[in-house]
Amino acid sequence: MTVPMPQPAPHVDEANADQFRAWNGEDAQDWVVHADRYEAASARFDPWLLTGAGITVSDQVLDVGCGAGVSTRAAAGIAVDGHVVGLDLSAPLLAEARRRSELAGVGNVTFVQGDAQVHPFEPAAFDVVLSRFGVMFFADPAAAFGNIAGALRPGGRLALMVWQGMARNEWLRTLFESLAAGRDLPQPPVGAPGPFGLADPDAVHHILAAAGFTDVDLADVREPVFLGADPEDAYAYVSSLGPTRGLLRGLDERTRTRALEVLRQRLADRAGPDGVLLGAAAWLVTARRRPVSG
Repeated sequence: MTVPMPQPAPHVDEANADQFRAWNGEDAQDWVVHADRYEAASARFDPWLLTGAGITVSDQVLDVGCGAGVSTRAAAGIAVDGHVVGLDLSAPLLAEARRRSELAGVGNVTFVQGDAQVHPFEPAAFDVVLSRFGVMFFADPAAAFGNIAGALRPGGRLALMVWQGMARNEWLRTLFESLAAGRDLPQPPVGAPGPFGLADPDAVHHILAAAGFTDVDLADVREPVFLGADPEDAYAYVSSLGPTRGLLRGLDERTRTRALEVLRQRLADRAGPDGVLLGAAAWLVTARRRPVSG
């Protein structure tokens, strides 16, 4: 029996310490348990990301915030003569990514635990950097993208899928509105670490330009989020999520039950022949690392 060698603790920026703890605790276990559901929910955005990345057969690719590795394996299926590195803060999700990749027989992938904001990348080691909803959580996005830029060769490609704001994401609004229970719930702020960390196009242009990227473009991508095959399936999934538990925290049992019934009805109202689908909007962010001037 081969005993796995202990891995050195990753270098994590102190500003991202809370994120590190969250993604190596209960939140991470929730994502591991529901990995298939999370991936299926936003799967309609995946072809957009891969097209934007423009991966070729021999590319060296970095997948930032790779989670359980669905985008890493997809990239590896294109870069068959290259290699893909999946980077994430979460040890439990990386273990799941390795397990799934081994089961799928995907050999041209490596998974590394690290904080992209400070990870010691080999300079200019990658042709492409991509991320599937994994780069909105940096405490210092300017530093993070500066570090990521250094990992790209000059002229190398960047492709990110990130959420637009709450107003354009029906699936998130439905969750907040259903579980408000008469409260004025604060929404996750735009520009702060969280789902809307890169929702502001002007801020994204500024951050990436300052980090050394050029040809920055944000394409408006609208696809539905899939929450379940039918209302009961969708409710079982959505009601078990960490954000749902957080929004219900502090409610008495009667109010909590009533809020969950509102959520159940809202999901049932959106059921159709293809399951429970709610509107969603993301930015496909593409850019290139600025070439070295002669």
